[in-house]
Amino acid sequence: MNAQAPPSETIDPAAGASPVMAQFFEAKARQPDALVFFRMGDFYELFFEDAQKASAALGITLTARGQHGGQPIPMCGVPVHAAEAYLAKLIRAGFKVAVCEQLEDPSEARKRGAKSVVRRDLVRVVTPGTLTEEGLLDARGANRLAAIAVRAGGAAVASVELSTGEVECLAVQAQGLGSALAGLSPSEILVPDRLFADEQVSAALKAAGGFVQPVPQALAEPGASEARLKRLYGVETLDGFGGLSGAEVSALGLIAAHLETTQAGKLPALSPPRRAGEADVMVIDPATRASLEIERTTSGTRDGSLLSAIDRTMTAPGARLLAARLARPLLDPTAIEARLDAVGWFCEHRAQRQRLRETLRGLGDMARALSRLALGRGGPRDLGGLRDGLAIGEAITALFASLRDPLVQPPEEIAQALRALNPALHADLAAFRELLREGLGAELPALARDGGFVAAGVRPELDEARALRDDSRRVILSLEARLAAESGVALKIRHNAVLGYFVETTAKAAEPLLAAPLNATFIHRQTLASQVRFTTVELAELDARIAQAAERALAIEADTFEAWREAAIRVATGIQAAAEAAARLDVAAGLAEWAEEVGASRPVVDRSTAFEADAARHPVVETAVKRAGEPFTPNDCRLDGTGAGGPRLAIVTGPNMAGKSTFLRQNALLAVLAQAGAFVPARRLRLGVVDRLFSRVGAGDDLARGRSTFMAEMVETAAILTQATPRSLVILDEIGRGTATYDGLAIAWACAEALHEVNRCRALFATHYHELAILEDRLAYVANLSLKAREWNGELIFLHEAGPGPADRSYGVQVAKLAGVPAAVVARAKAVLERLEREAGAPAHLEDLPLFAAVAEPDAEYGPSLVEEALKALDPDGMSPREAMDALYKLKGLLAG
Repeated sequence: MNAQAPPSETIDPAAGASPVMAQFFEAKARQPDALVFFRMGDFYELFFEDAQKASAALGITLTARGQHGGQPIPMCGVPVHAAEAYLAKLIRAGFKVAVCEQLEDPSEARKRGAKSVVRRDLVRVVTPGTLTEEGLLDARGANRLAAIAVRAGGAAVASVELSTGEVECLAVQAQGLGSALAGLSPSEILVPDRLFADEQVSAALKAAGGFVQPVPQALAEPGASEARLKRLYGVETLDGFGGLSGAEVSALGLIAAHLETTQAGKLPALSPPRRAGEADVMVIDPATRASLEIERTTSGTRDGSLLSAIDRTMTAPGARLLAARLARPLLDPTAIEARLDAVGWFCEHRAQRQRLRETLRGLGDMARALSRLALGRGGPRDLGGLRDGLAIGEAITALFASLRDPLVQPPEEIAQALRALNPALHADLAAFRELLREGLGAELPALARDGGFVAAGVRPELDEARALRDDSRRVILSLEARLAAESGVALKIRHNAVLGYFVETTAKAAEPLLAAPLNATFIHRQTLASQVRFTTVELAELDARIAQAAERALAIEADTFEAWREAAIRVATGIQAAAEAAARLDVAAGLAEWAEEVGASRPVVDRSTAFEADAARHPVVETAVKRAGEPFTPNDCRLDGTGAGGPRLAIVTGPNMAGKSTFLRQNALLAVLAQAGAFVPARRLRLGVVDRLFSRVGAGDDLARGRSTFMAEMVETAAILTQATPRSLVILDEIGRGTATYDGLAIAWACAEALHEVNRCRALFATHYHELAILEDRLAYVANLSLKAREWNGELIFLHEAGPGPADRSYGVQVAKLAGVPAAVVARAKAVLERLEREAGAPAHLEDLPLFAAVAEPDAEYGPSLVEEALKALDPDGMSPREAMDALYKLKGLLAG
């Protein structure tokens, strides 16, 4: 075998590199899949392939710096002060960024020798799920890092919101991974590499979206995961977190490993893992979530979603909490009732609600401020946010302190939040707030290194340093006057670059200073032709202090900031609890505000299988319709899994545009709102908890996975038929329409029977297959329901009313006319429809239909006919009988011609 050159990856890329470039190569070797932001003075520089990728993604100039291996080094850079904007763009483009910072001032490096290199090291790795900077985050949206693990048939999804410290863990079956991830909507997902071969996992990852980060399977091993988790929380055992399963430990361990790597050893302020299971929240699969547009519309925007329609929160944390509740509605009626109690109390106490909302207006994002401080990325403004937030919490407590009457006392959900905000119950939190209240100045810079944020009188040595820095002339003049008075000699204190500060007097006046006892105080420095210069111990010390005053002032403030930062971390649990409490109050008051605006009512949620909605409306469509100045038509709906209080399955028919899809969706959204703990836009709703919500409304290809519209429809239908339980709620629209008529009818028929007989769930089944209406007579708990329409003077009028019984027809040709289909095409469709209806749909008779051109009537052409033009030109009132007769014969001739 011939000898071969070693592969390129075994060659040391740093060989022959300059000391600075050797630092870069060392950083790059530790994070080979990240772009390295290499700090050089006021810029972050990128080199080699990193520079080429970044210049293309950011649209900045690619240059070159020096040479390596005989070739120019590609380079580009971004200013440090504007780095956040560039980071955001790179993260959105799918890159990871490793930040290599200068750890010392260049002047410190020069003390070690002229050729010494400034120390640098990786301080963090920026990934989509680990953002904490205010400028990189959506204030009203969560930014979660998730991890999945599968062990012994069980699976788990763990997540962390690093910007707030919230940690969750959800134990699921493997087939539930998609729904669990969709509920979290993570920005980044950590996945052990061996799981990519699992089709269920791959499908779940694709549906969830977000940046998928493969990790070695070894990181998910239980032993290593447990050790990392203990290090992260600083505990000796995980028993305090409950009986974590192996999959849960592995998923949490993956997050711990990622944080260790990306945060360079800095420990975030994390809450203990909040555990949940599939039995705790409503399961909503990704297709249903997209169909119902709960948090985002199908186009990806927040505007037009359910969340956008009902969000009246005053704070960013409140908005995030509301989104989380809508994403994962509860299953426990007791917990749901507790949330409804809070909303109901604020509905009844409008004045108290308004005062609370006005107070909340000034509340910042305490949880995110705390997280930045814990990770060493915070500044004085974050401390100011904690100070002001805790003060607002105290003000909120005071708002409710005046409620002495037991009859108006708030329910437990509100009382619990007030206890978390009450400083009288949390002495350490109150002391911390007082520390910041007294210590922080009025004007707070973004960065601690800018100084000026510590109030006067807090640190006497800081006040002295500032006085020397800001008023050194006054201090020198004061010393000059004192020395002159004490010596009886006319003297001046002057300064130059060589001697610094010195005492100067004339040669004759200097004689007493050169003799005892004054020569013990005045130390001779220099004699000139007509002046003699001295110094004193006090002046020399003052000279040094003045020279170092600015630097010393910044150092004292930095030390003070670090002490306050550590104090914040010590009370992190209390701050997090207060932040969450304020968010809960914000959500409850905001939902009450929305309920009052739209006339929403409190639902009754129990453990039955009932679904009884009276005069219900679609919360999003109603908003849009009213904005256009039109009324929204409410509708009733009755379903019951037992068939006792209504049909188990309702076959919904009616023309397109009559409102079938709106009717279906609005009933599904009622369930989401009620179980999230919100009032509902209906006169009345009684709801037996829905364990799984399924929606198959609308059509769309999945071309990336090779699926046609019909195939995508069948895949989603299969998921419903295999997963729906008697407690589920299913809404289906036009099953079977993507294939041949008889095939589609057969599939729709069989699906309806399966939902009724096998799944036994509550279901709304919209269809244009009117043949399904017969199921009302054949199956015990099926009823027909239709959206009404009427024809009036040849025009189709939609009533948007749902009523019993099947629709008589679909009015498809009339809808085509309304949509602007050319008149000739509409006329042809009418002819075909008439023949089909007359011949009972027998295709064999279609060959008898005349050709298209033969049936195109003149009045079906585009524009008015000759007869219509002639009629328009007539003036019946001004015509004589003879002229009228002539005009009539002319019109007849035009028709004949």
